[in-house]
Amino acid sequence: MEKPALVQRRLTDTNGIVIYHLFTTRTCKMNNALIWFRNLLPVTGMLCLLTPLHAQQAGHVKTIPFGKNNRIAYDLYKGTYTVWAGKKEVIRNAFAFYEDAGTPDTLPIQRTFTSSRIKDGTRYVITSAGNGIKKQQVFYVYNGKEGFYTSVSLQGKGARSRAMSPLTGEAARYTSGVVAPFDNDAWIKYRVANQQGPAFTSSEVTALYDSTTNAGLILGSVEHNDWKTGVKVENTHVSVVAGWTDSLITRDKIPHGFVTQGDTLCSSPKIFVLPTTNWRKGMEQYGSANRLAEPRYIFEWTGAKPLGWNSWGSMQTKLDLAKAKQVVDFFADSCKTFRGKDGSIYIDLDSYWDNMTKGGMTGDFSQLKAFVDYCKQRGCKPGIYWAPFVDWSKSSRTVEGSHYNYAETWTKVNGQYHDFDGARAMDPTHPATRERIAYLIKRFKETGFEMIKIDFIGHAAIEADTYYDPSVHTGMQAFRKGMEFLVDQLDGKMLVYAAISPSLATGRYVHMRRIACDAFKNISETAYTLNATSLGWWQHKVYDFTDADHVVFAGATPGENRARLTSAIVSGTVITGDDYSEYSSASGIAQQLLQNPGVLEAAQLPNGFVPVDHHTGDTPSSLFVHNSGRYTYIAVVNYSKEAGAFEAGWDQLGLTKGEYRCKELFSGKTSTEKDKLHVTVAAADAVILRLEKK
Repeated sequence: MEKPALVQRRLTDTNGIVIYHLFTTRTCKMNNALIWFRNLLPVTGMLCLLTPLHAQQAGHVKTIPFGKNNRIAYDLYKGTYTVWAGKKEVIRNAFAFYEDAGTPDTLPIQRTFTSSRIKDGTRYVITSAGNGIKKQQVFYVYNGKEGFYTSVSLQGKGARSRAMSPLTGEAARYTSGVVAPFDNDAWIKYRVANQQGPAFTSSEVTALYDSTTNAGLILGSVEHNDWKTGVKVENTHVSVVAGWTDSLITRDKIPHGFVTQGDTLCSSPKIFVLPTTNWRKGMEQYGSANRLAEPRYIFEWTGAKPLGWNSWGSMQTKLDLAKAKQVVDFFADSCKTFRGKDGSIYIDLDSYWDNMTKGGMTGDFSQLKAFVDYCKQRGCKPGIYWAPFVDWSKSSRTVEGSHYNYAETWTKVNGQYHDFDGARAMDPTHPATRERIAYLIKRFKETGFEMIKIDFIGHAAIEADTYYDPSVHTGMQAFRKGMEFLVDQLDGKMLVYAAISPSLATGRYVHMRRIACDAFKNISETAYTLNATSLGWWQHKVYDFTDADHVVFAGATPGENRARLTSAIVSGTVITGDDYSEYSSASGIAQQLLQNPGVLEAAQLPNGFVPVDHHTGDTPSSLFVHNSGRYTYIAVVNYSKEAGAFEAGWDQLGLTKGEYRCKELFSGKTSTEKDKLHVTVAAADAVILRLEKK
């Protein structure tokens, strides 16, 4: 690997004194480096020349108010800003930079400050110019909102960059930081890191918070059409960098592509900055901010929360028409009350539905049509599965619905194909990829499917050497092109569910998303799923529904079955997955658990539950709460091999002091709870409590 060169840059310190910032040329790549204020060396020989500048400093500080008593103090002379939440400094010495300049924009150059009214708020712009490029840092403040947004843009001939940061500086000292993954692939996990410990980078967003008070700071991107963004944290130093890639996190093996519009404009994503007294509520605000910043491309979902069955949970490769019909019969005849609030249930054929189509995608769909018709006759909604941006065969042949060869569509990275999860990535912008999508989605619609589960769509977001569409230069741009085309073909005809996918960028295109990777039945898989729900529950603000993947009962203990079902209820939707084509022990368990009136009521609740407790590392929460009018629902999961006692004060659960009637939904047992919640849960088991104030 080439050794990075050392570069010396002229900056100013907090007293307006010229100093120097030493950093490597690898800083420009922003993949493995943080731009920090350490290594700043004073140049004492220039003190006398610059003392008059210090006297001018106060007149160059512009105040941008936000929230009830918060402000941004921007120093036009130094090009840095400080963020105050009340009387507390939460961010200081922050600056913006872009890669192609090779330096943070803190040079003592002329800057102008303007403000203008926008809908429900004010836009503040700091403008500077140099080398024919105009740079603007923009702050967006909205009425009644405690946080603000900031971005940086370049204007002029040659305006382009591979990395941009609207915020690099120092954050207040907290105990903990949330590390979020880019996607839900390869059993990746969320985790809580020690802010004072080793450096970490979180994908798109982090919450820095105090584990005792829950006060904290939310930093995250709310736009994902062009950039992958990383939030780099090392002790109190933070850098929100658009243009971040990582081979293990974003799955990329090359640096981020460059961003430009017509080679005259380059803009970073908007970054949401929120000082908050409760970081959990702050993360939910961040989730809502994403949905506002990037409105849905897919049609709005107005139906009930989906409940259903998927064949990959147990049947997998053995799927055929007879078995699929028998599953329909089970739910139509023997599990009649396991339904959404509108009476619907989805029966979804996962991978290997082509066992029913002689000739593959271009073959005979008559058996699929028979399944669809049978579903509808029996009061069920038929679903199908597809991975639109990958090639499993990886062989040279004609692309279905086109005259191209598959080899022409394969994405290349450093001249090699991108193979991951056993599948080869296809260029989402290639006409063959698009023609194949149009062809097969048309067949699905003609067959009568009402739901589609799309998988491995993260392959569409890979940074590639080139893309067929010459206007596309980044993985997220390719992803957007591919997903918009896919949704256009669906034409508002189906409920759309994403499996393996980017955590935030997918929000515009689907109604429902699996919150983690594959999980089935045992307590360790339940713990894995709830790791993602514990730190990513706020995604129910981004998606209509989040899902815990297949709920499988066969071969697990009764406690594990309750825990696995609870993980689905807590996460959002319940998609069961046993092989119900023949009556078995799993059938009896499903009839008991899925038709329990109290449990079903909890499963039909809108959105998901909120975690109550948090731990360090990747340990999942054990307590989750859902406040819903008359009742408060509390789920308690014990991942241990031994029975455990769990407690929570009423204030932790969002409740007022007093006595509460308590019903445990699996067993039906009732009790009265005073002062606080105290419950004992058996080993590898779960309870769901319904509380009502006396």
